[in-house]
Amino acid sequence: MIEVTLSEDGGIEQAIKAFRRKVQRSGILKEVRQRRHHVKPSTARRLKAAAAQRRKRKKPRPRIA
Repeated sequence: MIEVTLSEDGGIEQAIKAFRRKVQRSGILKEVRQRRHHVKPSTARRLKAAAAQRRKRKKPRPRIA
């Protein structure tokens, strides 16, 4: 459960921003979208491998000087 505490001087807008940030960081919305439809295990493996490939390409390579 995600909780956001309100301070005396903080407004509701700041609380909403904090809540949205926490939800995004926790990955709740991503999981809800994934669970919306059933994905076959073979398709899930393929998607997972493709995501790993994207992460690998995105990761900066160490430079040899």
